[in-house]
Amino acid sequence: MKHLRSLREFISELEEVGEVQPIDAEVDWNLEIGAVIRRSYDLRAPAPLFTNITGYQGSGFRVLGAPGGLSGSAHPLARIALSLGLSADAGGQEIIETVVAARDKPGIPPVVVDRDSAPCKQNVMLGEDVDLFRFPTPLIHGNDGGRYLQTYGMNIAKTPDGSWTNWSVNRMMIHDAKTLACLIPAPQHLGVIRAQWAERGEPMPVALALGVEPGLPFVGAYPLPEGADEAHFLGALFGEGIEVVPAETVDLLVPATAEIVVEGHIAFDETVMEGPMNEYPGYNATDRSPKPVFHVTAITHRHDAILPVVAAGPPVEEDHTLSGTMHAAEILHKLRAAGLPVSSTWFSYESAMHWLIIALRSDWHETTAIPSNDLARKIGEVAFEGKAGYGAPKILLVEDDIDVTDVDDVVWAFATRAHPEHGEVHFPAEPHVQLSVYLSEAEAHSYRAGKVLYNCLLADLFPNGDRPVKGSFANGWPQDVQQRVLDRWREYGY
Repeated sequence: MKHLRSLREFISELEEVGEVQPIDAEVDWNLEIGAVIRRSYDLRAPAPLFTNITGYQGSGFRVLGAPGGLSGSAHPLARIALSLGLSADAGGQEIIETVVAARDKPGIPPVVVDRDSAPCKQNVMLGEDVDLFRFPTPLIHGNDGGRYLQTYGMNIAKTPDGSWTNWSVNRMMIHDAKTLACLIPAPQHLGVIRAQWAERGEPMPVALALGVEPGLPFVGAYPLPEGADEAHFLGALFGEGIEVVPAETVDLLVPATAEIVVEGHIAFDETVMEGPMNEYPGYNATDRSPKPVFHVTAITHRHDAILPVVAAGPPVEEDHTLSGTMHAAEILHKLRAAGLPVSSTWFSYESAMHWLIIALRSDWHETTAIPSNDLARKIGEVAFEGKAGYGAPKILLVEDDIDVTDVDDVVWAFATRAHPEHGEVHFPAEPHVQLSVYLSEAEAHSYRAGKVLYNCLLADLFPNGDRPVKGSFANGWPQDVQQRVLDRWREYGY
């Protein structure tokens, strides 16, 4: 595995495979950057790197858009794979298995390095010198409530007793030059830690690290159990601790190679207005409400700092690639730990994480000898339980002749294998995310709603040896004919 230790190393790797598009033409931070990023998602174009931003010429500051988006057909998962130490052409199932393998390894804590060697300390702003508007933070969407500095960084906080440090990705909007408005849902780990500080009547010390090494946002999206440190998990993945350095004004360790670090405290008794902002289901947001305020006490940054930016909206963007990948990995880990005959899992990015695809081994019926609906219920009970399944409203259960990472294969299986009358297994009043647009007001406020598993299994419907077989290129012709066609493809004129 190749551990990329900074955003700049990541950009260099992307450049080698043609996945960065430097944009030297002047581009306005006011909506134009966001529109370019959105368009790059739609076309699966290389990640745009803006170097000439209206009002910030001469500052050296840059913006990297779509850092975790999908790429073209040659290596569609390149940005995900490289972030997690794999080659650019790694496939989805290889990515998932790599993450699952790290889940059972002991965590490796970060390594504290000397302040003078930490790039994030090259420039330091304290007290009255703090100015959030120094950076070319874009107004991303036309309906956003403000300029969102935090769309792809790490919020770092620890419990008052110091026993647990949490690294997470939660949006933060600039309120003024020295304060941010923060979305901190109470059920999320950052909300759990903030509640502990509030119980003491104290603001929560926090550091916001932007432009971090590429693996950190992915582990920040991983649904580890309460009390687990995401930085330790990243250490387990790479076999070495990440490099950190003490913050300037709060008792926290921050990534040494971060492009920008914002330090301060989140009030327990003070709010400012935040929102709206588009969210992962893909619809224009309309909500604007009071949110906790982040009082900034220091900002440090690298020379010519690079700010990563996500333009949330319809699939596929980083809300889907980060959470979808890492939640699918944790669900696979849990299903295997429960002794279930699961081959692979995948959240369909194209479904905005509303479809979790689970594939069973093709011999599941011979090894379990129970009806598929009974097995489906067992699988749903494990998959929907806990943080990993919290955002999974619908499961499609298939056999492993289906490539769970191929949306065309999944749609075909769902359409042709799920019985319209009795192919559903329902799970009423499960814990549920608030953002799905089909929820009633009562469901959204209670964080509970019904979920469903679609049974697309065939193995117990036909005798062994007489089951339907995919009429695909791989299955429908002898091997020698397949190879002849592949060898002569250009000769045919294609």
